[in-house]
Amino acid sequence: QVQLVESGGGLVQPGGSLRLSCAASGSIFRSSVMAWYRQAPGKERNLVAAISGDFTTNYLDDSVKGRFTISRDKFKNMVWLQMNGLKPEDTAVYYCNVQPPIATYWGQGTQVIVSS
Repeated sequence: QVQLVESGGGLVQPGGSLRLSCAASGSIFRSSVMAWYRQAPGKERNLVAAISGDFTTNYLDDSVKGRFTISRDKFKNMVWLQMNGLKPEDTAVYYCNVQPPIATYWGQGTQVIVSS
């Protein structure tokens, strides 16, 4: 059974850091492009960052470039999102999925709140 479980969110002050983790079950993820998405209140879910299975291609949305880093360990089926210099506009529920996303893979997400 395919399952993605996100963790690591929380409340952080502006300028702070968080590291989100995504644990993926199933070996199919080893060759897949893995990605982080986020959904702010009242807004659509958007792609934030992605990383290819062979690590050669990374994508970062312009809004997070220079602040966020995506990484993965294929053998452990883990994907991380290191978030530095957090801003209030980064407040959202963060999800991991493949890219392009598969609807049945969405997990519960992890809430990130950036507020003083």
